[in-house]
Amino acid sequence: MEELIHGGDWAGYEREYGKAPLDFSSNVSPLGLPEGVRQAVIRSLQDTERYPDPLCRRLRRAIANAEGIDPLWCLCGCGSADLIYRAVLARRPRRALVTSPTFAEYEAALALISCRTERYILRREEGFLLREDFPEAITPGVDMVFLCEPNNPTGRTTSHKLLLEIMTRCRETGTLLVVDECFGSFLDDPGQHTLREQLEEFPNLLILKAFTKLYAMAGLRLGYCLCSDVSFLGAMRAAGQPWAVSGPAQAAGIAALAETEYAQAVRALTARERPWLAGELERLGCEVIPGEANYLLFAQDKPLLEPLRRRGILLRGCGNYHGLDGTWYRAAVRDREDNRRFLAALEAILKEDNP
Repeated sequence: MEELIHGGDWAGYEREYGKAPLDFSSNVSPLGLPEGVRQAVIRSLQDTERYPDPLCRRLRRAIANAEGIDPLWCLCGCGSADLIYRAVLARRPRRALVTSPTFAEYEAALALISCRTERYILRREEGFLLREDFPEAITPGVDMVFLCEPNNPTGRTTSHKLLLEIMTRCRETGTLLVVDECFGSFLDDPGQHTLREQLEEFPNLLILKAFTKLYAMAGLRLGYCLCSDVSFLGAMRAAGQPWAVSGPAQAAGIAALAETEYAQAVRALTARERPWLAGELERLGCEVIPGEANYLLFAQDKPLLEPLRRRGILLRGCGNYHGLDGTWYRAAVRDREDNRRFLAALEAILKEDNP
């Protein structure tokens, strides 16, 4: 079997079992694609004989309006992963700093250019939170820093005060700070945590965002980044092929930004189900990290991946994250019915061979 870095391998499961799994390995809205987005995609198909707008002008204006920024400060891509690679190729850092554990694509992109990557270890005993000494790790010569807010897979966020200190330190050292806010939409109050208001003051700040998770648009591949350094965004645009975002994806993004009631419903579901799911996992004897996004990191000594897979459920094993081992797992927060099914299967597995 081909090994994948990330979760969400529904295709591999369907090939093996001939049916769709219940996927707790991918952190996508359980409410499905909004109907307005679906209809926008269908309408866009009448224009498939034309190349998509390589500058994503209508989409960027819609994003700029939603974010309250200049459209020139926005660049769209084929998901946030595309923009991670573009940022690395445009900056070409010789030294970079990432936290550990965190999203694997930061190091994967840096490895492409043989960048020396340093890891700042997040400690289990401290709940995998970023510590106050992180700015000290940003020494002269560190060209690029990646932060994930909230972090994947821990779901933890960093205080605004510490983030401001990190931005200031990066400005002093001439370091590009890339802050991944792709899961920020699932926070109880996303507007209070985003660094969007700091873009003008810190031209060395690049914010990553995506439509993937909140709007269940993973298959359409659409992300964007924000930065007040327009010349750097131009370098990022030049670092990849010109038609990175398809016509249907652009139409979907414009429509998604109008789905305010849908977004509120997803946040409400997440805020309701996350603490309940965490409590149930703890009841079953798991160590649960108090995440703030639409997923939970938890530890359990008993192997879970294959037993759950045989029961039709996919779970994200976190043994391939730097700083974690095979006893750690990440579970998406889904609706109550799905969560109950997952927990019932998990409880049955944990009771096997136990007195």
